[in-house]
Amino acid sequence: MAMTMNDVDRFEAARPRLEAIAYRLLGSASEAEDAVQEAFLRWQAADVDHIEVPEAWLTKVLTNLCLNQLTSARARRETYVGQWLPEPVLAGDPMLGPADTAEQRESVSFAVLALLERLSPNERAVYVLREAFDYPHREIAEILDITEAASQQILHRAKKHVADGKARTEVDEAAARRIVDELLAAATSGRTEPLVRLLTQDAISVGDGGGKVPARAKAFEGALAVAKFMRGLFKPGKAKRALVGGSPDVYATTANGDPALVVVLDGRVIGVMCLEVTAEGIAAFRNQVNPDKLERVTRRWAATDHGDPLLRIF
Repeated sequence: MAMTMNDVDRFEAARPRLEAIAYRLLGSASEAEDAVQEAFLRWQAADVDHIEVPEAWLTKVLTNLCLNQLTSARARRETYVGQWLPEPVLAGDPMLGPADTAEQRESVSFAVLALLERLSPNERAVYVLREAFDYPHREIAEILDITEAASQQILHRAKKHVADGKARTEVDEAAARRIVDELLAAATSGRTEPLVRLLTQDAISVGDGGGKVPARAKAFEGALAVAKFMRGLFKPGKAKRALVGGSPDVYATTANGDPALVVVLDGRVIGVMCLEVTAEGIAAFRNQVNPDKLERVTRRWAATDHGDPLLRIF
């Protein structure tokens, strides 16, 4: 049967939720968009008049597409050049999905998305559907073709894996801006000590260049090592300008619910630095500089006003 405009409208109404699910499952905005488009093609080919609950049908189709993607992604990431990090999503992007509860906000943070990489595909699916979208175990069981008891057990196991590695502190927009201002003041002071005071003792800095942009293959570990790296990162130099093609501007924003720095050159986002903040200080810098993972960010950035940059580096 030919698809009607009403059928298309029903899918488009579900698209934001589907993209938000897919992003949490895959950690990639571009892959999430592709998975949702594939779900649309399945919807287009289906006899939609006989689908009793379109939302449930679409969620099941999308989740299984993502599970297949996760299985192949694991193999690809074994050969990925350098550190692998999720694709950042800026504040206001509908792909971030619901943010009414602490669990929903936490599930899309860079720290948790990185931790979700430890989970099996089924663990990740149960965790995302339950914690971020509040699906009951009965529906999750139907989506994944498992029992309710199995869904509950999988969630318990997944939550333990995630909880073992997180101690994130939620901050509002004003607090995020203060943290960024303090960081930049310390990083541009030319001294290491002010930076060390902002960091936890076990702070880390991880960069993802995907083999396309220089990024250290191993994370910097410890407050002193991270502070030295950050001090050097913000130190001007001709070699840095030549490497990136000019002197980029730095803006403060939030990405994935965390304080973030966005580095922009000629209207193109060339880096997003997400800060993981705990009660003890900044625990992690996760720096996404792989251009393949900054396409959606650049599109969103171009469509909104950001005011004046905080500084121009290099």
